[in-house]
Amino acid sequence: MRVVTLAEPDDFDGWRDAARGLMADDVPPDDVVWQVGSAPADLFGTVPSDPPAASAPRAASATVSVPRAFLDLARSVILGSDPERFALLYTLLHRLRREPKLIEDRADPLVRRLDRIAKDVRRDIHKMRAFLRFREVEEEGETRFVAWFEPDHHIVRANAAFFVNRFASMRWSILTPDVSIHWDGTMLSEGPGAKKTDAPEGDPTEEVWKTYYASTFNPARVKIGAMLKEMPRKYW
Repeated sequence: MRVVTLAEPDDFDGWRDAARGLMADDVPPDDVVWQVGSAPADLFGTVPSDPPAASAPRAASATVSVPRAFLDLARSVILGSDPERFALLYTLLHRLRREPKLIEDRADPLVRRLDRIAKDVRRDIHKMRAFLRFREVEEEGETRFVAWFEPDHHIVRANAAFFVNRFASMRWSILTPDVSIHWDGTMLSEGPGAKKTDAPEGDPTEEVWKTYYASTFNPARVKIGAMLKEMPRKYW
């Protein structure tokens, strides 16, 4: 049994490097245990997988060629909250070696399940962009905008670039239960998770949202019923 320990729940690069090494050794999916972060002592005699740096040279000699659609799917699925996502992706990768057209088979139960995870992740990314609300606070004589958000999936790091580009001139923080991200106008940094009480209360800053919605809001596309359906009560 091989054990792969990934650095973070959204560690796509770590998963990809480990998967390459496992595929180079033709390790069956059932012989791999995927986990995140520091693991407890192993009581069952499992063998840790080689770290990515050690497995890379071996993988190079047995390159795994996969369709672009698989990589796109994997990048989304890795951000999901399904604890089996790493194993499911590796199972699909292993099968693609023998069934190169498998990813096009939407009737296949594995492909269908991974597609659902990816769809849920994309929906969560959209909700974070659409419903996150900044509040203005004073911090050592300077203004900072702070927002609280509770994602359903591990999308915060993947969404960071969107908010950096959208609010490049502002100093802001986005707090979530698992991880927090901070932008000081020039550099993005990461911090530990937070509690909702760590974020300021009150209405979102009016001027921030005038600017935000001026760049994103298209009145011609508004469908009130659909909008209310898409916005869970926790964002109201």
